Amino acid sequence: MRKSDTRILTTHVGSLPRTPPLRDLLVRQERGAIIDEAALARQVEAAVAAAVRRQLEVGIDVGNDGEQPRVGFSTYVARRMRGFGGESRRPPARDVAEFPDYAAMLDARRRLGAKIANAPQAVAEVEYADLSEAAAECDLFLRATERAPGRFAETFMTAASPGIIATTMLDGFYGSHERYVMALAREMRKEYELIHSRGLLLQLDAPDLAMERTRLFQHDPIERFQQVVALHVEAINRATADIPPDRIRLHVCWGNYDGPHVHDVPLEAILPLLYRARVGALSIELANPRHAHEYKVIKRHPLPDSMLLLPGVIDSTTNFVEHPEVVADRICQAVEVVGDRTRVIASVDCGFGTFAGTEAVAESVAWAKLHALREGADLATRRLWG
Repeated sequence: MRKSDTRILTTHVGSLPRTPPLRDLLVRQERGAIIDEAALARQVEAAVAAAVRRQLEVGIDVGNDGEQPRVGFSTYVARRMRGFGGESRRPPARDVAEFPDYAAMLDARRRLGAKIANAPQAVAEVEYADLSEAAAECDLFLRATERAPGRFAETFMTAASPGIIATTMLDGFYGSHERYVMALAREMRKEYELIHSRGLLLQLDAPDLAMERTRLFQHDPIERFQQVVALHVEAINRATADIPPDRIRLHVCWGNYDGPHVHDVPLEAILPLLYRARVGALSIELANPRHAHEYKVIKRHPLPDSMLLLPGVIDSTTNFVEHPEVVADRICQAVEVVGDRTRVIASVDCGFGTFAGTEAVAESVAWAKLHALREGADLATRRLWG
């Protein structure tokens, strides 16, 4: 994994805005409508090419395909794996339930989007029997990078962690959360190793490691949630046992929505557990107003020498475009707590299109924010390297 040896590199968390035609086709497909598959393939190919080009134009150093072929960052696996059907009945986040007028606003915004609270559930033994769709996504992205008028310093592909799949697409078959998570780890290992075999960094998306404190485990004591985090980290480690840690990034967040977040688990309660993951980089929210103070937690619990930090220095839930000076301040704050400028890569709190049709940030604003990320990284470079 590339370090920031001579300047601050930039990246993002994975999902980028989709075009309206692509978004609508993906949502209709998920809902079981008959769609023009050839038209979808054309839209996906054009969208991936555009996502690669736009990332390079705004100055992203470590880029991906923007998750353009996927209806959701975690629920995409329902199409690729056997064993899912019906609907999950996922409980609302505690803070959303306590603010019903905000919940109504959120529901209205998501009404025509991809399934989140009612994604399919496990109804039989899960099995990843056909890797063709995952392989096609990797190959399409690699072709797009070859044809682009520029080059990334490095490329990555996202994949859902066993834990976020288990907590988004609930168990209706195994009868044990641990058995379900470990079954997912066994099967998702195939996709993880495919991504690695294509020469791409593997980014594991694991918001469950923080977010599920206020959802599936909101009524449990904190000690129980910490046990769940440890289990989910162990599932990640088993599923990636044959991939070098320095080829893996781990993304953790508290939920990519602009809600109150008043019941979020403190970073202090989970950070030592996150460090158990055998990964080379930790991507974590540090820009939004609920967690921007938690840089100091990393100072109290120092980042392992083997890890890079990908701090969120851009908020992915607001249409404010951060001033480059603010971005530079946040980057330098991250460098201060890590103690090594080469081990910080500037990033975003979360994705801009985690589920098709549920975006909180306008497409043009999302690209402006990524351009501000580049400008802020350049300012931070001048401060840190002179």
